[in-house]
Amino acid sequence: MHSHPLKLSEVLTFRAGPVARALIAANGLQAADVGGVPAAAGGPKGLALHRLDCLLFGDWLRSPATGGARRVYAGASIGAWRLAAAAQRDPVAALARLAEAYCSQRYPEEPPPGLVSAECRGIVTQLLGLEPAWCDDVHLCVVTSRGRGLLRERCSSARFAAAALANFGARRRLARHLERVVFSRGGAPREAFDEFGWVDVRMDDANTADALLASGTLPLVADPVRDIAGSPRGPYWDGGLIDYHLFWPWHEVQGLVLYPHFTDRIIPGWLDKLLPWRRGRGEWLGNVLLVAPTRAFLATLPNGKLPDRSDFHRYGQDHDARIADWKRAIGECGRLADAFLDFCSRPEPARLLPI
Repeated sequence: MHSHPLKLSEVLTFRAGPVARALIAANGLQAADVGGVPAAAGGPKGLALHRLDCLLFGDWLRSPATGGARRVYAGASIGAWRLAAAAQRDPVAALARLAEAYCSQRYPEEPPPGLVSAECRGIVTQLLGLEPAWCDDVHLCVVTSRGRGLLRERCSSARFAAAALANFGARRRLARHLERVVFSRGGAPREAFDEFGWVDVRMDDANTADALLASGTLPLVADPVRDIAGSPRGPYWDGGLIDYHLFWPWHEVQGLVLYPHFTDRIIPGWLDKLLPWRRGRGEWLGNVLLVAPTRAFLATLPNGKLPDRSDFHRYGQDHDARIADWKRAIGECGRLADAFLDFCSRPEPARLLPI
């Protein structure tokens, strides 16, 4: 690991809604004030948050929230995998299993979807462990997208392109093709807040692995997960298709919503990445504190960026080199945890940028 020229204050950005800003100005940044934690989709980018996750879930958030309310952990894709690890009674061990299994993926050139699905199921099996023991004070939400309309039976490139075109016209039009199904453990269902709906399915031993696999299943890359136990029939896909960065009405959650993220903006759906006018803002984020690495810090990582899916092509069949650089990035991103603790010790309101 090479030395960093950056001060800890230059490693993380903190963006806050007005309610979060006022709460931190009054109380500082206190774990007891945190009522919710979102976790975004984004594939290997989630690896960058590994050491910060270990700090937050293994230590900092171990005490209950104010009033004893269950904390809401809601994630899609690798965000769901991270939070399924975080919601276990030994989160650090589960997070370590997840990071090791995720880094260790190996594929031939142009792998068939069935092979990708099998590899991803292996990651889910590793993170869950032999017998997962779940925390009692967490409401875990694993977000998936169920195909309907053109995507009800299959997801060819032509059908997915038609869904993407509908989304380009208006985000709500994508709801003709995808429905939000949330597998939850430890909390009460909620009402829908947009056109994608909210189908709540209780997570249990029969469906947990399939729900987590579905949440990280990219169309055209892996096979859909079909007819998950206890849920409506049909093909299930990556939760990030609908909820890439979980732009939800977080203002309904009591207290502060702490969002450890790998970018300083919130993009509603995966198909909105290239649509700069689609950004989450407004009342829904009033109590959110978004914590993300700075661009200056990212420039210090291997290849000058976070690990991402393009690395599978960048490194090709040199799996050992990719795995070594991903693990080096994870190690260097330990600075994110140090910078978070540094802010907690001296929570300067001037560092809180608008969300």
